[in-house]
Formats: sequence, structure tokens, C-alpha cells
Amino acid sequence: MKHFLSLKNLSEKEILELVNSSLRIKKFPKLYSKKVKGKTMLMMFEKPSLRTRLSLEIAMNQMHGNAIYYSLLDSPLSKGKETIEDTTKVISRYCDLIAARVYEQEELQKIAKNSRIPVINALSNTDHPCQVIGDLATIKEKFGKLKGLTLAYYGDGNSNVINSLIHALPKVGINVHVFAPKKYFPDKKLWKNINLEDKPRKIKADIIYTDTWLSYHVKKSEYSSRIKIFKKFQVGKELLGKALFMHCLPAKRGYEVTSEVIDGKQSIVFDQAGNRLFSAKAVILWCLK
Repeated sequence: MKHFLSLKNLSEKEILELVNSSLRIKKFPKLYSKKVKGKTMLMMFEKPSLRTRLSLEIAMNQMHGNAIYYSLLDSPLSKGKETIEDTTKVISRYCDLIAARVYEQEELQKIAKNSRIPVINALSNTDHPCQVIGDLATIKEKFGKLKGLTLAYYGDGNSNVINSLIHALPKVGINVHVFAPKKYFPDKKLWKNINLEDKPRKIKADIIYTDTWLSYHVKKSEYSSRIKIFKKFQVGKELLGKALFMHCLPAKRGYEVTSEVIDGKQSIVFDQAGNRLFSAKAVILWCLK
């Protein structure tokens, strides 16, 4: 049984397997149309979602499986009537796969520990592996390779997306530069794998990547202070140069990125979002095989 909890735990070979599988599925969708027939995935979601929920749910449906969306806000768990351990033990006797979107990575670990079936991390406070497999598939699709490329990330360096990027990209040969305020640097354990600076500057990069400054977990009372801190890390046309632009979405134009960049010819954010469907299929099949 294989859980898909963090790219930190995956080897270069496993990451490349998922990336290449995503692109094969995109090219030959009919070959995978009945790969999970008769299988059921329960989607335990504690947080809002667009791309992750739709990609996983549609992925199961298109491969002739079943996907059940279960909001934890409406569950006995959220009312304090049942533990996450007991909830998981019941679910894993009904289903073949769990996709969990939770606030805390520790809760995800509890789910995996008590599950008889594979568990997919559909986002936690520390990791977003589904996003980054889709990102890597998009990068390979655009450049025809991964090794030797350079990705520059600007903005909040203490997010689940940048954590997963740092876990995965160096393993497959992509150089990572992170530009973030010192207060929002990635975890120190990740520094050895990247180039890290606290002042934004233009570098020769193949890909420029950013993320929202105002994630779901950020309180509205913090908005003004965060915007002030991150303002100089905004990705504009000059900073972009000749690079392709990526963003995991949702995006706020005029904050982390200008409209000119995200809606421009070098932006691949919607191809990036579209590839989440194929990477979702690849992750599901990897867990179930």
C-alpha cells in the first residue's frame, strides 16, 4: 500500500514516474478510461477547493470509478463526536482510496496511520504534492525536459506549495531560487536544496513562479501588513523577462502578479491548471497499483 502524503518521501524515480504517467494519460486518455472501474475514492475535505477537488473527482469519474465528496465541516468529527482515527477506520472499510484536504499535516499522518487503504494528500498546511506533480508535467510539456532548468519563486516562501516545489524540483535536476522576506523564508531544513535571498532581483530563469499572499489560513486582520511586506516581490513584466510564468491559483491580480503578466503570452497558468486533471489520474493509479 502506497500513501501519497509528501514529495519529500518520494525518490527521483517515483516523481518522474508520476510526471511521465501524467503526460501519457493526457496523450492517450482512452487507454486509461476503465483503469479504476468499480473503485471508490472518498474525498475528506476540511478546506475549500476548486482545482484539487474537481481534478480528483473528474479523474475518478473519467476512469470509470466513483468519487464521493465528504465535507468534514458536516461530519461527526467536526462536532467533536468522533475521532479522526475512528473515522478513518470506518472509511477504509467502505472505500478503496482516501483523498484528504486538511489544515494540519499531523491530521493527515493520523489518517494514513489508521487507514487500510491508500491516502492522498489533497493539501495540508505543509504540503501540496498534487499541485507540484501537475506543475512538473507542465514544465516537461513546455520545455521537453526538466534537468538543467531554473525556476525562480517570488513571494511567500513559507507555504505548502513552495515546500513541495523544494521537495521535488532539485531531485529531478531543476535549480530553485527563492526570493522571500526573511520573516517568510521556507523551513531551515529546506535551505540546503535551494538558493535563497531576502531581496527580489531579476535572474536568468526559465520559469517564474509565485503564489497568493493571502492564503485561506491568513486572517483578514493580517491582510494589510502582508501586502505591505510582499509588495516589492510582485511579479511584473520587467521581473518576468523571457521566462514562462506559473501560478498555482487562485491569483489576485495587482498583488502577487500584475494582470499584464498573468494574462500575457508567457503565462501558462491555465495549461498548468488543466494538467492537474492528468496528474490526478496518475496519482490515483500510482496509489492503487
